[in-house]
Amino acid sequence: MNHTATTSQGFRPVFSSDDLQRNLAAVNARIRQACEHSGRQPDSVRLLPVSKTVDLARIRMAHAAGCTLLGENKVQEAWSKAQSTTDLTDLRWAVIGHLQTNKARIVARFASEFQALDSLRLAAELDKRLSREERCLDVLVQVNTSGEASKYGLEPAQLETFMRQLTAFPTLRVKGLMTLAALTTDQQRIRRCFVLLRQQLQQMQQQLSYGDQLYELSMGMSSDFELAIHEGATTVRVGQAIFGPRALPDSYYWPEQTGA
Repeated sequence: MNHTATTSQGFRPVFSSDDLQRNLAAVNARIRQACEHSGRQPDSVRLLPVSKTVDLARIRMAHAAGCTLLGENKVQEAWSKAQSTTDLTDLRWAVIGHLQTNKARIVARFASEFQALDSLRLAAELDKRLSREERCLDVLVQVNTSGEASKYGLEPAQLETFMRQLTAFPTLRVKGLMTLAALTTDQQRIRRCFVLLRQQLQQMQQQLSYGDQLYELSMGMSSDFELAIHEGATTVRVGQAIFGPRALPDSYYWPEQTGA
């Protein structure tokens, strides 16, 4: 088998630690190049490897390659992986997908970051559960910048009121915003989603009393993170470009398009 081959989606499969390290190096090179073209420093962009559906062997490969924060869409999957890697004491987990309120208790136990906050009911439940665990949690508020009904997140017009209300929940450290771009090959439509999120963050920085604490823009994934970096992304969520292609399309795993 030719281990240097690429799939029809352009993602190189991972069969060994060398394969994963090659993919990781290629993604980091793309980040550096995008930063250079945008007049930004490479260390202004954080790479969040997304390990959804990835087996434990490749997760351990990623950790050995220096990845100490991994992103997961489904909290049950993330919790199971966290329980299976307790020996990797510096490995942290970010939950980046839609969260049902009844799963907040699980996130409160182990996650270091939650990137899809979009309701006060969920914020209240997370705050209650985190208080019991005597923990705090970094959170990003998800904004629906594409207008697509299939996507979760607040409408931009709802954002300021929502962000003001979050001050009632002391265990939630609100760091910024997250979005999923439009599901399209039209780069201008994708770019508009990223521009809108950046503009929303700038407005929140100016209008909120805690605006100086807001700095994160989590946007961009394997197929479009260069565009996101150009528009100000501070975190890019990259899965298949690092871990190799998934066997089945995202629609098989998730009703919402949450590709990385």
